[in-house]
Amino acid sequence: MKKCILYAPTLALALAAVGAWAQAPASKPTQPAVCNNCHKPAPGQVAGYFENVAFKSQAIQLGIDANREIVRFDPKTLKVFDAGVAKTPEQLREIKKGHEARIAYVEKDGQKWATEIRFKGAAKVAKEDLVDYAYVRKLVDQGTGSFMLIDSRPLPRFQQGTIPGSVNIPYPSWDKVVNRLPADKNMPLVFFCQGVTCQMSPLSQRKAIALGYKNTKVYHEGVPEWQTKDYLATRPQFIKEAYVDKDIPAVIVDVRSPDEAKSGHIKGAVGMPSATVKSQLKTFPPAKLQAPIIVYDGRGGPESKAVARELIKSGQTNVQVVEGGLLGWQAAGYAIESGVPALTQVAYAPKPRPGAIAVDEFNKLARNTSADVLILDVRNQDEANTGMIKGALLIPDEDLLARMSEVPKDKRVIAHCSTGIRAEMAYHKLKDAGYKSGFLNAEIEIDKAGNFKVTAK
Repeated sequence: MKKCILYAPTLALALAAVGAWAQAPASKPTQPAVCNNCHKPAPGQVAGYFENVAFKSQAIQLGIDANREIVRFDPKTLKVFDAGVAKTPEQLREIKKGHEARIAYVEKDGQKWATEIRFKGAAKVAKEDLVDYAYVRKLVDQGTGSFMLIDSRPLPRFQQGTIPGSVNIPYPSWDKVVNRLPADKNMPLVFFCQGVTCQMSPLSQRKAIALGYKNTKVYHEGVPEWQTKDYLATRPQFIKEAYVDKDIPAVIVDVRSPDEAKSGHIKGAVGMPSATVKSQLKTFPPAKLQAPIIVYDGRGGPESKAVARELIKSGQTNVQVVEGGLLGWQAAGYAIESGVPALTQVAYAPKPRPGAIAVDEFNKLARNTSADVLILDVRNQDEANTGMIKGALLIPDEDLLARMSEVPKDKRVIAHCSTGIRAEMAYHKLKDAGYKSGFLNAEIEIDKAGNFKVTAK
C-alpha cells in the first residue's frame, strides 16, 4: 500500500471556472484507498501515482491501487505544477514514475481531459524537528530501549522491510494502535515514512505532540533513503505474508556455511556462504530492478548483516535481513527443506505488469495469428505507414474509445505500439470495456513487409 496523496486546498477554487465536473464511475476509485482515511474523493479530480505519459496519443496514465486511469490532455492548454512550481507539459517526460499526482479534468465525448496536473511537493517539517540518516543509524547501532523508532506507514509497507528496531504505528490507523507508544512522555520518538513527500510521519508527530510527548523528531527522507545506504529488517511472518502469499518474486539467500546449512533451509533459498558473496555480486539481478533480496543466517546475527551491507555497496537498494534467521523462521512454525540449499545461480524475474504478455508469446501470436486472436496496433497512422504486422488492426490509442465497436468481442485482443506505453493504456480501456485482452510491454520495429523485431525492456 502506498502513502496518501494530499493536494493544495486551493486547487478546487482555482479550477472552478473550467466547467461542470463529471463524477467518475462508482465502480472505479478516483484516489488510493489510503487517502480515504484523510479526505473524500473530490469531484472532477483523480489522484494516483504517475506511471506513463504518451505524447503521440496525448494521454497520461495514473495507477490507483490495482486500477489504472487514463486521462487525455492537450499540451497547448494543460497546466503542470511540480511541488507548486509551474512546468511545461513537455517536462512531464522528466517526472519519475511513482510520483504522486492529482489531475483536474473535464469530460468531453466520453473521455476525461486533463486541465491541470499537480505533482506533490515535500511535506513541511520544522527544521529543528528534522534528523538525518547518520542520526538514525547511530540509534540503530545503539539498540532499543532508550528511544523509539516509529514507522508511520501502513502494515503492508512495514512488512516489506523497515528500519531495524522500528515499531509500526500506521498513521491511517493511529487511533487503533496508539497504545504502542511508550508510557514515558519524555522518551525520544523518531517518526519516518515513505520519503519527503509522505505526510504520514509529520502528521503522526503532531498527534504525538498533542498527546504530550516532549521529544519528537522526523526522519524526513525515511525508507527511500535508508534502503540506499543500509539494510531493511523483516520478520519470518512478513516474508510469508508480503512475498510468498502474494506471489511476489524475491531472491532468498542463505549465507551460512555448508556445514551449518545441513540442518535445512527455507524453500527456494540460494546457498551462498558469506565468504563467497563478494565474488558473486554480478550474479544478482541488476540493481535497477530493485529486486527484493532477503538474506538470512542461523540466528539473524552479524553474518547476514555484513552480507546485506556488501550487497548495498554493490548498488542493491532492497536488501532485507531476516530477524532471528533460520531459527526465527522455524520458531514461527514455518517448514524448512532438508539438506544444504542447492548452489544454483541467483534467479529473479520481476512480476509482470497486469495484462502484459511475454515476448515469446507475442512473437508466436503475431507470426501465426489464430482465428480467435486479434493483434491491435495502437500507433498513429504515420507510424503504421512504415510497416504493420500482417493481419493487425490499426486503431490509434487516442481513437480507441470512439472506435471500440470495430474491435470484435469474440477474440482475444493483444495491443502493441512502439514502446509499450500506449499499448498498456489501450489494454486498460479494453479491459474496462469487457474485452479479453493483453499488451506487449516492449519495443517493436516493423518493416514494410510486416517483418518485426521485439526488444524486451
